[in-house]
Amino acid sequence: MIKIIGIAGSLRKQSYNTALLHAAAQLLPEHAVLEIATIRDIPLYNEDIETTEGVPQAVSLLQERIAASDALLLATPEYNHSMPGVLKNAIDWLSRPPEQIQRVFSERPVAVIGATPGGFGTMLSQNAWLPVFRRLGMRPWLGEKIMLSKAQHVFSEDGAIQDEAVRKQLASFLAGFVAFVRTNRLGAGGK
Repeated sequence: MIKIIGIAGSLRKQSYNTALLHAAAQLLPEHAVLEIATIRDIPLYNEDIETTEGVPQAVSLLQERIAASDALLLATPEYNHSMPGVLKNAIDWLSRPPEQIQRVFSERPVAVIGATPGGFGTMLSQNAWLPVFRRLGMRPWLGEKIMLSKAQHVFSEDGAIQDEAVRKQLASFLAGFVAFVRTNRLGAGGK
């Protein structure tokens, strides 16, 4: 069984990116599961907090979940032509202390999907993640793209995908990502 941890880069209750992750969880191929994690309880990164109090529990728990997974799937909105600060903040915390980078991120397959109400999709946000993945030593899957624009027309009020073409595109994306994960299992502790 391939286990993927999904994280949405929006804190909004009716987030299109959280809805996209929930849709992805239902469209995964057999022998793969998507567990959706939250970053709601992760505080703003502050080295003083890390020095005096240590890594917050919400961060430690998410580090453990990612370390026990086969891959990471980020659902990122696009804010001001780049990645959302709350998701970048979470990744910054997850890389603390620096010794955690190897265990949590190094060689881990990762993919990015995104949805936005704007007209240009999330291409700039997705591209902004590439240097971060490189720094953390991750293996990004670049085979297909899910960069949904005008998301308010893609999802129903209850968060379900109401566009059959998008559903098929997401299923194809997930099949490709799962195949990539299967052939790029982590070398350290290879599951």
